[in-house]
Amino acid sequence: QLQLVESGGGLVQPGGSLRLSCAASGFTVGNYAIGWFRQAPGKEPEGVSCITRSGGSTNYADSVSGRFTISRDNAKNTVYLQMNSLKPEDTAVYYCAARSLWCSDLKGTYTYWGQGTQVTVSS
Repeated sequence: QLQLVESGGGLVQPGGSLRLSCAASGFTVGNYAIGWFRQAPGKEPEGVSCITRSGGSTNYADSVSGRFTISRDNAKNTVYLQMNSLKPEDTAVYYCAARSLWCSDLKGTYTYWGQGTQVTVSS
C-alpha cells in the first residue's frame, strides 16, 4: 500500500519547537519532491515548504521562512520539517505530500498524501 504517514505533532508553547516526520511506505520517497501543507480551521490550505528529490533545493512560505527547515533522509525514506520559534498562527493540521519531478505550490498536483498531524501552539 502506497502511503505517507506524518508524526511529531502536538501541543507546544509559543517560541517552542517541534519536528514533524513524513514516512513513506510502498514507494521510494527519493523519487519524489515532498511538500508540507497546513490547514487551519476555517482557512484555505497553505503550502509551507517543499524539497526536491535530491534535497538540493528547498522553498518556504514567507510566513515560515527563517523558522522552519525541511530536510530529507532518503535512506530512511523520510522527510522532516523542523519548526522553531513557533507562533499561535502556526496552529494547523500539517500534511505531507509527494509529487513527481519538481516542487509545486499547486496542492492538486501532488499524488500521495498523509493523513495529517495536528500542531497546536498555545500558552
